[in-house]
Amino acid sequence: MNYNDIITRPIVSEKTTDMSQKNKYVFRVPRKANKHIINKAIKEIFNVTPVKINVMKVRGRRKRVRYQYGFTSSWKKAIVTLNQNEKIELFENQ
Repeated sequence: MNYNDIITRPIVSEKTTDMSQKNKYVFRVPRKANKHIINKAIKEIFNVTPVKINVMKVRGRRKRVRYQYGFTSSWKKAIVTLNQNEKIELFENQ
């Protein structure tokens, strides 16, 4: 599997921008990804070494479309903690 397929996209919100000031970055990852694969992908893509990685599943929610109900798909997110002297430039430009 390609490392660019593991880190799907960064999650940018008010809460995650506050976390980025504490050297914690949030990414959307595939449901089959684990901490070891995410660790290798972060090292290869951003050239930083993560100190800690937390992975959690986000459950799909029920949505109403006209007269019937449907569900959004479930997904997984990873919170990556870095050292104090390391940063990911992707988040610094925003």
